[in-house]
Amino acid sequence: MSQKQMKEAFVSNHNGTSVLEITQGLCLPALCILCRGLLIVLSQHLCFSSHTWISRFFIDFVFLIVPQVTTLTILSSFILLEHLAVIIFGAGLFYQIYCRRTCYVRMPVQKILEKFLKTSIESEYIPAISCFRVINSAFTTIAILAVDFPLFPRRFAKTELYGTGAMDFGVGGFVFGTAMVCPEIRRKCLEGSRVYYLTKSLLSVWPLVFLGIGRLIIIKSIGYQEHLTEYGVHWNFFFTLVAVKLITSLLLIFFPLNKSWIVAVSITVLYQLALEFTPLKRLILYGTDGSGTRVGLLNANREGIISTLGYVAIHMAGVQTGLYVLKKRSHIKDWIKVVCCILLTAVSLFISLYMVQVNVEIVSRRMANLAFCIWIVASSLILLSSLLLGDIILSFAKFLIQGAVVPCSWNLIQSPATNKKHSESLVSEAERKEPSLCLITALNRNQLIFFLLSNVTTGLINLLIDTLHSSTMWALFVLNLYMFTNCLITYILHLQDKTIKFW
Repeated sequence: MSQKQMKEAFVSNHNGTSVLEITQGLCLPALCILCRGLLIVLSQHLCFSSHTWISRFFIDFVFLIVPQVTTLTILSSFILLEHLAVIIFGAGLFYQIYCRRTCYVRMPVQKILEKFLKTSIESEYIPAISCFRVINSAFTTIAILAVDFPLFPRRFAKTELYGTGAMDFGVGGFVFGTAMVCPEIRRKCLEGSRVYYLTKSLLSVWPLVFLGIGRLIIIKSIGYQEHLTEYGVHWNFFFTLVAVKLITSLLLIFFPLNKSWIVAVSITVLYQLALEFTPLKRLILYGTDGSGTRVGLLNANREGIISTLGYVAIHMAGVQTGLYVLKKRSHIKDWIKVVCCILLTAVSLFISLYMVQVNVEIVSRRMANLAFCIWIVASSLILLSSLLLGDIILSFAKFLIQGAVVPCSWNLIQSPATNKKHSESLVSEAERKEPSLCLITALNRNQLIFFLLSNVTTGLINLLIDTLHSSTMWALFVLNLYMFTNCLITYILHLQDKTIKFW
């Protein structure tokens, strides 16, 4: 076998892992981000805080990136122990903050909680959504290189036909995260006629078209390894994003935003019915002639083209979620209700997933079937609710320490039930400047550049290094250096106040 064939075989024919293990892995970054915030609050109180961009970058990298690298590699069999260690560390930080609090020192904890629940928050965006998008981007960029090394567990790789692999969540999670902040939700594309709106949507996807074509040309010209049954011969994820954007833009012209969940359910159910009662499933798996032919545009790219329907449903579910989460709320107690609602929905979806897998069909990323869509949405809601809960806990820690500033977190503002002197101190002048020193904000700001940079460096590393025969320590070093370099470049762009867009 050639080197290309060996690498293609190495990432093919896998059956995935359990839904529970992937869910556990998703929740770990949320805990790490909470610990990072608590550490910043405590260090500021103890006067150990350094305001240099280098120290902040190092802290963010250690808490956001390193745990994901180790979870996907050397500590993949110890996820529960990782959770336990992070929870103990976070609990210790929170206990120290509570014991050293500068506000409400003589007040019992019940009274402090009552005041906290009446506290208002101020934010131009929801930090949890930014963290969701960054976690998914970081996870995806780590996985696309790590999968080529032997230390990456094969159960985390993309599944061949059925099953749930950790990498399968990456594509679905990206679509869901993008949908939560789409222009329609932010009311940026609803002015003017429907023709104007559709024209604007068509123009907005041209960078993705060029990126898709560029990737196709480069992959074919250098003979880079491909996973043929992922999207097909010519299709790639950029083309899927283009198709999803165009179809959902058309749907949102005719259906109100608050009915997006109905559209999502209708599409995925009708698509599953078509898979069950028409030759559509046979077409995806075996082509028009039933022997796996790749002759013709449809046969060559059947997985990518037809699975777009599933991603459209995921996008519409993300639109509904974003519409709900981005609704203006002023008090902490309102956000606690949001967390409970999202958790309840996620649990209901996981129950539905179990029933669908038992009675209909198990998860298939290749077809993006009903079970796949339910799994992606349920897992996304679990991650989102974990991040929101972390934001609430972090806000309580900031509530206890006067003048605490944490980048990419809610700002606490004055409420009628709060002492005026204290409430004025909740938002300091420094708080308006500190968020610039934040890796999360940097990655969220230039997400496309970060993803493209990671794809380019992944290709270069595969061309320069024999990944199949790399030792564990060497692979771990390469992965961390790869992520460090990509994050640092994106971080510097952010510090220079550069937002790179192609439109």
